[in-house]
Amino acid sequence: MKAIQAIKVVGGALIVLASLNAYSQASGTEGATDLSTQPSAKQQHKAMKKADRALARKVRAALAKAKGVSAANIIVRANANTGDVWLEGSVPEQPQVDQSTQVAQGVAGVKNVKNDLTIRPVGQ
Repeated sequence: MKAIQAIKVVGGALIVLASLNAYSQASGTEGATDLSTQPSAKQQHKAMKKADRALARKVRAALAKAKGVSAANIIVRANANTGDVWLEGSVPEQPQVDQSTQVAQGVAGVKNVKNDLTIRPVGQ
């Protein structure tokens, strides 16, 4: 009989402790930020990828419009967060290597250009 009374007392104490803990958590939310309005890490990653692709598209479009640059074999990678752009691939002549760097630097949002273009004459 004493064991049953002890279990009742311990159970009652646990219920009181649990309710106090729940009450303290609910009342401490005044200064907390609403997590539903903050973008998740996955959403932030998607937004950054979208910005990277947009910057790369702008650089590719500028290269395609530039006179004297053959942009067919140029691959553009970009990091919109830092403004870095990488040019890879090949062009037929050395002046196009230099000109492609200048064109890429002229695009809004580009801060640094790393040019890894090689010279490969047409037909090779």
